[in-house]
Amino acid sequence: MKALRFFGDQLTLADIPAPDKPSEALVRVTRSGICNTDLEIVRGYAGFQGTIGHEFVGVVEAAVDAQHLIGKRVVGEINAGCGKCELCLAGDPRHCPTRTVLGIVGRDGAHAEFLTLPSQNLIEVPDNVPDEQAVFAEPLAAAYGITEQVNIGRKTKVAVIGDGKLGLLCAMTMALITQHVTQIGKHKNKLDIAETRNVEGILVDEVSPAMNHSFDVVIEA
Repeated sequence: MKALRFFGDQLTLADIPAPDKPSEALVRVTRSGICNTDLEIVRGYAGFQGTIGHEFVGVVEAAVDAQHLIGKRVVGEINAGCGKCELCLAGDPRHCPTRTVLGIVGRDGAHAEFLTLPSQNLIEVPDNVPDEQAVFAEPLAAAYGITEQVNIGRKTKVAVIGDGKLGLLCAMTMALITQHVTQIGKHKNKLDIAETRNVEGILVDEVSPAMNHSFDVVIEA
């Protein structure tokens, strides 16, 4: 199969064998997303070597322990825990100290024709969600994960600092919960995207004490 590989200081499109892990599900990648983390890995972040990419949607080709997933479109939790440590047994493999992370830590990633993940990491995509939207599941989950850490209510005043890809997702996700979301960034065209989802956009150069804004929660993105 073809895969986008990073080794040493070189990023190359290589022909390599398809992954062979009978204990995991085999997924044929139909679309993968380029995250800024991918760009940072090429600059040396995390010391990763191998196939990059962790945002994907694909079709399950094989799954010994999850036959019902074969032929289904899926996205995936990118952290694969050991399954034995205290955190894994408590249902939190995302923080397993020996976890592998798709395309980031110890596990070949999604910029390839095929990838493997434990079947329990896979989530079926509803028929009404096209690949072009499903591929955003991983960064969208990262944004929505804020609600697992902080209580966001209907009246919570939220500020999002930053108007990059994740910043926009954070702002739009928070706007599903509260009507009081302000995004502060450097690019009017990006802030305009969030404003279509009832987010107030403010250019950082226009911020002043006279605005007298106050917030219950601030998200640094």
